[in-house]
Amino acid sequence: MNIRQHLPEGFPKVVCLCGSTRFMDAFHEFGWALTLEGQIVLTVGVCKHAEDHGGEALGEDVANKLDELHRRKIDLADWVFVLNVGGYIGHSTRGEIEYAHATGKYVGYLEDLQPND
Repeated sequence: MNIRQHLPEGFPKVVCLCGSTRFMDAFHEFGWALTLEGQIVLTVGVCKHAEDHGGEALGEDVANKLDELHRRKIDLADWVFVLNVGGYIGHSTRGEIEYAHATGKYVGYLEDLQPND
């Protein structure tokens, strides 16, 4: 999907942040930085790993819906930035990366990928 063709010239780039929600500090830090660079930042709306309000605490069905919603954010983005703190890429994030590649999105990483990634 290419929504860019429907946007006015000069419309800011749109980035979707992906990564484990156990690293919410990184989501806040890079969301802030990329916004100040002039990009529109799409990020997580619910922290899946929070004990008291996380998507996983609300049940598997809710967690699956949140994953699907995040793929729609990838659809809207020009590119994806993976917050692989400490090199960590979990199952859900790996699926988001595969989806982004399958839809032709550029995928950037916070940290260099390890040989087995």
